[in-house]
Amino acid sequence: MYAVVQTGGKQYRLSVGDNLRVEKLAGEPGTHIDLPQVLMISNGDQVSIGSPVLAGASVKAEIIGHGRDKKIRVFKMKRRKKYRRTQGHRQAYTQLRVTEINS
Repeated sequence: MYAVVQTGGKQYRLSVGDNLRVEKLAGEPGTHIDLPQVLMISNGDQVSIGSPVLAGASVKAEIIGHGRDKKIRVFKMKRRKKYRRTQGHRQAYTQLRVTEINS
């Protein structure tokens, strides 16, 4: 059994027991959250597809922790104009463990 959910502008294919990193969500580590935007649920050969989301379906997950990704460098330059700008960015994320899928 797996589900496709949308959070943080991205879509993820999840099964029970999966660990994943999503865009930062509010909550303390150890608490349970609900991911209500379920786009599809597959249980063997039985598939339910929402338009765009399934009514009444949800995925429950436990927050394992929060963190920040590796730094990326953003470099802008205009040739022959002596214009150079360097900027760094570290994206915040939340680590989740899927506990149950409700259809």
